This record gives sequence, C-alpha cells and structure tokens, in this order.
Amino acid sequence: MKKHNFFAGPSILPQFTIDETIKGIQDFDGSGLSVLEISHRSKQFVAVVEEAQSLFKELLNIPDNYSVLFLGGGASTQFLMLPFNLMNKKAAYLNTGAWASKAIKEAKYFGEVVEVASSKEATFNYIPKGYNVPKDVDYFHITSNNTIYGTEIREDFDCDVPLVADMSSDIFSRPVDISKYALIYGGAQKNLAPAGLTFVIIRNDILGKVDRAIPTMMNYQTHIDKESMFNTPPVLPIFSALQTLRWLKAQGGIEAMEKKNIEKASLLYNEVDRNKCFRATINNVADRSRMNICFVMNKGYEALEKDFLDLTVANGMVGLKGHRSVGGFRASTYNALPKASVEALVTLMQDFEAKQ
Repeated sequence: MKKHNFFAGPSILPQFTIDETIKGIQDFDGSGLSVLEISHRSKQFVAVVEEAQSLFKELLNIPDNYSVLFLGGGASTQFLMLPFNLMNKKAAYLNTGAWASKAIKEAKYFGEVVEVASSKEATFNYIPKGYNVPKDVDYFHITSNNTIYGTEIREDFDCDVPLVADMSSDIFSRPVDISKYALIYGGAQKNLAPAGLTFVIIRNDILGKVDRAIPTMMNYQTHIDKESMFNTPPVLPIFSALQTLRWLKAQGGIEAMEKKNIEKASLLYNEVDRNKCFRATINNVADRSRMNICFVMNKGYEALEKDFLDLTVANGMVGLKGHRSVGGFRASTYNALPKASVEALVTLMQDFEAKQ
C-alpha cells in the first residue's frame, strides 16, 4: 500500500527527488561512480552546488547582495552560530514555540536577549501581536512556522533592525520578500531534502560587526569565501536538494506551490471545523499554519482518540500522531504531499463521524 505521509520531519519528499537521488547514488552524471563516493571538489559536484545555489536564488528571487550557504549541523547549530556572528551586545527574540525557546537559550550565551513577546502561557497556540522591538538590538529573530503547535507567520515584517528568521519548515511554501531579512536559515528535512543539510541565506553586509573572535567553522564569512566548501559538505542531501529545486521550478515555482498549499490546508481545516468529532488547536485562522495542521478530539469525544489514530494507520496514513507535548493529531502538509492524501484523510474523518 502506498502510504499517505504526514510526518513532520523528516518528511515526504517529491518522488522525483527520490528517483533522481537513487540514480545519482547508482551512477552520478555518467561518471561510473556514486555521488556518495565522488570528491566534493570534483568538477561534477561543484556544478551541483552551483546549480543549487542558482535555483535557490531564482526561485526565491534573492537579491545579488546575498549569499546562499549549504552547511551541516542542522538549524540547532544555527541557534548559536547566528548570535556568534551577529550579536555584539543584545538581540530581540519572539517566542512562539519550542524551537524559538531553544534559539533563545543558545543566544543568551552571547549577550542580552530581549524576549519581546511570548505565547507560552497559552501553550503557544497563537502568534503574539502588538509588541515593540527595541531599536538598539543587533537583530530581531522570529521562527516563521511552528511545527509542534501549528502556528505560522506569513508576514514579511518591516523592521528597523536586521530581521532574522528560522524558516526550517515553511521555506519554499510561499513567496518571501528576501530583501526584508538580514538572514534566513533552516534545516532541510521538511520542504527541501533529507536530514543533514542546513541552508543559510545571508545578506553579506551584516557580517564583521561583532567584537569577539569567531572560530573558523562558526564564521559565516569562512563559508561564503569558500562557497560552502571549507570542509566536506553534506554531499548527498545537497544533491537531493538540487533535485527538489528542479522539481519546484517544474511545478511552476513558489507562487504555484503556495496556491496548492492553500488548497490543501483549507480543505483540511474546513473539515476539522465542520466535523463534530474534532476541533482545531489554533482558533485564530490567521495564525494557523499551512504546513502543520494540528487538531484534537472535540469535547465529548476524547476517549475516541486512539480509535481514530488506529483507523488512520489501517488506511495507510502515517505520522498523524501529535507531538507528545500537545497530543492529538498533526497533519504535516508540506509541498510534496499530494492533495489526494489530504482528501483521503478528510474522507476518513467524515466516515468516522458518521459512525458516532
């Protein structure tokens, strides 16, 4: 049975990416070698990195004064690499979930952290509004999509200080005005590639402004100067990322992808709101994530949670169990998830309701 893959990450990838990655593992570019065993400094692999950087810039309309880096260590390493490079004395953070909280924890090693607002008191079930960002901070950090709690920021803020975003789970899902950000980073294992790759989009002029010495590997400038090749990069995930970027372009680009994502999210949210057995965990429609749709059993139906989860598994649906901190269900509807999978889930929810 072909699975309907709702995992939050690592998550579903385009079949094109999987097929082309398999081909590359077997024989890379007609070289008679696998992409797993060829030098990262070979002419063939350098071409992979260059094309991936070029497609990143094309698809996201990245201005010329930005660099695209392919690094290791995951977004969690960026939690410390970012303040290492950008925080001289003080930075501002918006706390919207577990990953934002972890980023704040790491930033405190490098200076003062101003938490401008938080939704922690309500289990992060909304995006704070009406806060002020101090003008004397070195940057302002947001986490645009919150995979655990199912909230998302889709506004590209006008900001008086450098704006930084962790876009691990919603990059390439909607158009982004890159010019409003000083730096965007993320792990690849949602909308881009297998786990092991981290992307960084960085405006070049924000570097070189901190007083501290920065270790070589932690210095963004090192990786800009060496085109992400200072050390051996995560070769296979970069190769897979290139396939996804090619697939995205063939699908019509980011605008076309956003349209599909809106359709999928609307279909599922409408059913959650309509169905007597379920309720959404995020009440404010504007704060609801298109990537991670979280819902629980409605009042009076709580005892049926396991029954419904077992039913989804029996029908070839995987990854729907909610994060342990919130329970319930989480349907991750990333770019590669076909609309047919959402339709199958909606039908199952309707069938389940009819039997109650």
